[in-house]
Amino acid sequence: MGKIIFYEERNFQGRHYECMSDCSDMSSFLSRCHSCRVESGCFVVYDRPNFLGNQYFLRRGEYSDYGSFGMSDSIRSCRLIPQHRGSFRMRIFERENFLGQSHELVDDCDNIVDRYRMSDCQSCSVMDGHWLMYEQPHYRGRMMYLRPGEYRSMRELGHSGMRLSSVRRIMDSC
Repeated sequence: MGKIIFYEERNFQGRHYECMSDCSDMSSFLSRCHSCRVESGCFVVYDRPNFLGNQYFLRRGEYSDYGSFGMSDSIRSCRLIPQHRGSFRMRIFERENFLGQSHELVDDCDNIVDRYRMSDCQSCSVMDGHWLMYEQPHYRGRMMYLRPGEYRSMRELGHSGMRLSSVRRIMDSC
């Protein structure tokens, strides 16, 4: 089980809201969120309600200023990442709707273009585990959290124009 505490102001000041599960819209609890403390577990926080917008992976620790981890606006929603103890498996596809070149992954890939000679990754199917995909090689740039399920179009997930270039398993003790 995870626990994250959100604060309206930087440096853990102002009103706060404790959360131990997914929260699709924090505006009913706080007018804004500019800092947080992860007491246990791992979370993905989003800068828009309903798990949309830019995403950031947070593990246990203190985040005194939302800008310190690249967020340009207030935290608006969050998702608790369940702990996964089994194997990891996903299939990535070069084009939307599971078309084009495809490859199965069971471990991290720091550069999809170099390893698989794929120009892009526009859809995927996550069979096992929880993953983070990044727009740049070596796990840099904007990221996207993927849990088990089918993702026919990364563009429909709000990532149009984002080229996905690396992927890593979430193996933290969340």
